[in-house]
Amino acid sequence: MTSELPPRAGRRCHNALNPLHSTVYFSPDLDREFTALGFTDAAAMRLASRSAALGAAGAGAVAATFYNYNHALLARHLPAVWETASPAEVLAARLRAADATLRRLLGEETVASAEMAEAAGLALRAAEACTRHARPLYSAHADLPVPDAPHLAYWHAATLLREHRGDGHLAALLSAGLDPVEALVSHTATGKGMSPRWVLGSRGWGRADWDAAVERLRGRGLLDAGGDLTGAGARLREELEEHTDRLDAAPYEHLGAAGVERLTELARGFLFTAAAAGAFPADLVGKG
Repeated sequence: MTSELPPRAGRRCHNALNPLHSTVYFSPDLDREFTALGFTDAAAMRLASRSAALGAAGAGAVAATFYNYNHALLARHLPAVWETASPAEVLAARLRAADATLRRLLGEETVASAEMAEAAGLALRAAEACTRHARPLYSAHADLPVPDAPHLAYWHAATLLREHRGDGHLAALLSAGLDPVEALVSHTATGKGMSPRWVLGSRGWGRADWDAAVERLRGRGLLDAGGDLTGAGARLREELEEHTDRLDAAPYEHLGAAGVERLTELARGFLFTAAAAGAFPADLVGKG
């Protein structure tokens, strides 16, 4: 049974769920697990972690699926990372890292709580309505088993919902005519995206690539002389999110208004706890 959702309810739920999934990419627990597998390069660790569900994919497939990563960066590490550890070994290490990270950030009491089990059930129910077509990263993760432990089932469901929305967002970016670097620059200009330092360090682009994208966006009237969004740029970014909302509506409509509200409440509580415990770098988000 479905019920009419308030405007942006699905987006708000995603914004509460997604960051907790992302904590693993900043976690020393991931570094420890991957170092034990034989990885020595941080970029290789994170690329392997997120792409392992696709199997032993090469740079071309991952560039298409990730959208905003420089193919040259990917080609330095893929498919070579699979000589260090198989996708199955990487996925197992990632799940161990997620377990250690959530226990460290949330505490054993929260991990074992009735609220965590409730949140896992709600998130998994929402994910029942996710669709596979044209969603490669979601679909690959949907083939993975649901972990037994509630906090890991919750993390798994958050991953499914994150990648489902993310795959849809790529279609919206293509429709809007934003190339990979333009997408990153315009997102950062909203004040809600990663800071340029983090973008350039993790996506493999150089300052010249960034500056060239800024000039292209200025030429389209989307950025002003100071690098901030113009009115047209702000409208484009909101239209992108609304387009993504439409493509990502099914899971939240399936869960229903009451379920979405409750899942958002629970997810925000977990997220605030994790953030207060130092889950994210202090300079991760911002225009500077």
